[in-house]
Amino acid sequence: MAPPLSRGTCPEAGLDTAELTAIVPGLAASLRPAPVHPWCAGAVVLAGRGRTVALHEAVGRAVRYSGYEETADRGVELPQDRQVPMRPDTVFDLASLTKLFTATVAAAHLDQDREVTDYVPEFGAAGKDAITVRQLLDHTSGLRPELPFYDRPTAEERARLLWDEAPLHPPGSARIYSDLNLIAVQHALERATGRPLDVLISEEITGPYGMLDTGFNPPPEALPRIAATEDQRRPWGRLDRGMVHGAVHDENAYAMGGVSGHAGLFSTAWDLALFCRALLDRGGPWPGFETDQPWFMGELAGRGAVGHTGFTGTSLVMDPASDSFLVLLANSVHPSRTWRDGSAPRAAAATRLARAIAKADS
Repeated sequence: MAPPLSRGTCPEAGLDTAELTAIVPGLAASLRPAPVHPWCAGAVVLAGRGRTVALHEAVGRAVRYSGYEETADRGVELPQDRQVPMRPDTVFDLASLTKLFTATVAAAHLDQDREVTDYVPEFGAAGKDAITVRQLLDHTSGLRPELPFYDRPTAEERARLLWDEAPLHPPGSARIYSDLNLIAVQHALERATGRPLDVLISEEITGPYGMLDTGFNPPPEALPRIAATEDQRRPWGRLDRGMVHGAVHDENAYAMGGVSGHAGLFSTAWDLALFCRALLDRGGPWPGFETDQPWFMGELAGRGAVGHTGFTGTSLVMDPASDSFLVLLANSVHPSRTWRDGSAPRAAAATRLARAIAKADS
């Protein structure tokens, strides 16, 4: 069996060197205020084609701030000797990239055209009885984006909150990106298989694909390699937790013990490249993925590219047409989610990859 990935040069990968290597200076520029705050404290980028990773570099800091001062709108910087440089193997809170893993497992176990109530009868309350698994995966269930699960102290109360929720629109009539969809998928998966989501993802994705640094609730010994996220406090946050580092940022996933269908996974750029490579080898369809979205795919959009983003600053894009992939992981909520400022660096990196492909193929 051929190795899943190897490191190599741009020519060996079939990519133009000048275009691909321009990604890193562009990311370095995003560490500077533009115009008020930097886009992120640090980032790791990985790009490849076929089985060759031609770019895998880190910029900035994995941990830069001890806190956030709301009144002054500034981060409280740690002393230089306590700041942690970003490394290629830095571990990131993936946020909504978790949804891709949940959807991938769901595609193997759930009939997407069956109603969710076939797996979870309680889900059918409040007018949700006609929603299908497919509508959960493509965000056409009509459910609102989120609910305050973090305000419910028990699993039973959190489940009841979801069961009692009514769709905002008739199923199939509108697309609303919603965390609730993948939380519902998790319930269906666990009922159908009798196994918890973290075990399913470990046994069917991260284990078989050799993703050694990917999982929920990273152990304490992994903390020195983990990128910090946010000084999480009200009113911008939903909980008062202080600087979040080594635990999931998403408040609902945190309330669920760190394991949820919509958020909670931690991983590295290399592990996500292994995930991309395995999916490209398998081919579509791509449940749970966004398709041809210029706002974060740049010039890769329009040719069948698929990918996803995460609230903490994470993203991945695959271009099946050229057999290429791009992983960009950043801690853009460090020290505060109020500093998040669009996806221009993501789109710029993807555009560089698109041009690297085009020039190499011309």
